[in-house]
Amino acid sequence: MTRTKKAGTKARGGRAMVVGALGLASVALAAVPAFAKGDVDVTAPRTAHVGKTFTITAHGNDDSAGYLHQLCLEERSGKQPWHQENCSTPARGEARVTAHGSAAHRGDLQFRAVLYGLTSKHDHHPRRLHASDVVTVHVR
Repeated sequence: MTRTKKAGTKARGGRAMVVGALGLASVALAAVPAFAKGDVDVTAPRTAHVGKTFTITAHGNDDSAGYLHQLCLEERSGKQPWHQENCSTPARGEARVTAHGSAAHRGDLQFRAVLYGLTSKHDHHPRRLHASDVVTVHVR
């Protein structure tokens, strides 16, 4: 038996479609803008006793050029809104902040860290870059 030209054409057409699809996918990925990478972490004890002091630490960084970084630690209890507990001084590179907390009554305290980008040390309109996950301290 002999081969027909039709089968060879189908194989070449299929290859061309695969190569075209791969080329289109690579162009689409190259057109996507690059986002700045950053990370914010906060650590606190899982439990604390009423009236006893505990330590909350946070650190964060971002590779966005041209920004000073300021890290702020925020707290809330129950359904209250977030309020700032402590902020680091503006710095280039990694920012760190430490706060000491205590609770007057039982319940849950939640903490998070927010990393801001500033154009100068006296920037009145900082840009929020990243926020950490919420960490809960159970007060007994």
